[in-house]
Amino acid sequence: MITFILTLAFLSGFSFILGLFPVETEYRPTLQAFGYQTNPVKKKKGPFFIIRKVALINKPLVSGFLRQRIAKDLSMAHVHMTPEEFFLLKEAGIIITLVLTYPMIQPDMLIAWLLLCSGCGYMLPEWWLRGKIKTVKGSLIKELPDAIDLLGLCVNAGLDFMLALKWVVEKSPPSVMTNELNILLQEINVGKTRRDALKDLASKYNLPDLSSFSRTLIQADKMGTSVSDALNLLSEDMRLARFRRGEQMAMKAPMKLLVPLLLFIFPVVGILVAGPIFLQFIEDNPLNKLAGG
Repeated sequence: MITFILTLAFLSGFSFILGLFPVETEYRPTLQAFGYQTNPVKKKKGPFFIIRKVALINKPLVSGFLRQRIAKDLSMAHVHMTPEEFFLLKEAGIIITLVLTYPMIQPDMLIAWLLLCSGCGYMLPEWWLRGKIKTVKGSLIKELPDAIDLLGLCVNAGLDFMLALKWVVEKSPPSVMTNELNILLQEINVGKTRRDALKDLASKYNLPDLSSFSRTLIQADKMGTSVSDALNLLSEDMRLARFRRGEQMAMKAPMKLLVPLLLFIFPVVGILVAGPIFLQFIEDNPLNKLAGG
């Protein structure tokens, strides 16, 4: 009954807010590989069209710093959602958590249940997004040395940086790093300076390796030094950094294996080794024989 009342209250407030704000989507021009398209590309109406419309009621709630933070996280995670849609996902998580946990609630724990379920439902999409960001950053760190090697080979072959960047984007298989280089190429082609595009790429993820890549190219562009030499030195540094990260992960492996070893492997070995001895001791107890003797 309480769940039904809460659902009706949410739907009533939801409908009231939906009537106050017009649901109009905003269309922006999309960047292409070598230019930009001025004609707006309208999204096709599909099963998620209503969800996009409904999510616009969260526009007053998602504003200012919160909107900037969510938009940056969604961009880093490569999740094609607006901040309003992500906030709607949080609200749906709260409702689903309340409905699933309602049969286990006790009457004297109503307030604690509401607070706990609201917090868990609100944070579940956030934890999922953090996991996506961690995966994307790991892919960038893994793929960056190969991308720098390819750029260095193209520049050494006689291409300038822009043509080398274009070749790497077109010839490389789809990946997270290729996507970021494609975005970098698009931004430069539509008028953004190379320094600003590289700075935005470095500040987007705040990764030391990516910041070193951007800083090296900006420094080479500013000082007029050879981009080929800069990429060759950067490639060697990236390879060395990858080797050190591998050594660090190898040194952490024994400590990570210690917990499952103590909890799961040692008890089983103890049971296999000491179990038969213990059973034989119970059946043929020498203490009973000594007492009887």
